Amino acid sequence: VQLQACGGGLVQAGGSLRLSCTASGNIFDINFMGWYRQAPGKHREPVAGITNGGMTNYKDSVKGRFTISRDNAKNTVSLQMNSLKPEDTAVYYCNALDRQNNLYWGQGTLVTVSS
Repeated sequence: VQLQACGGGLVQAGGSLRLSCTASGNIFDINFMGWYRQAPGKHREPVAGITNGGMTNYKDSVKGRFTISRDNAKNTVSLQMNSLKPEDTAVYYCNALDRQNNLYWGQGTLVTVSS
């Protein structure tokens, strides 16, 4: 499975960005996709995830601001980020988990929120 992420950039606080991640390869066994982020000097942390059935979970600090969605027909997972804060600044990574518990990562995309 290969994951290609895009959509990062520079935005002012209060602004919005949309990240997208497209999966290719052996996608039929993927049952979970999500987004992590890693801020400078910090560990990578989960941000949001979504199952094949559409069940979602979010990091507490992004609830109500971020929305994860999945288009199974396009093999894409997206993260709509609204009301961005400087503390959301990080490299964002998408990932995918298959039924054999193999975990795949896409390349990171940088999100910078200026105050």
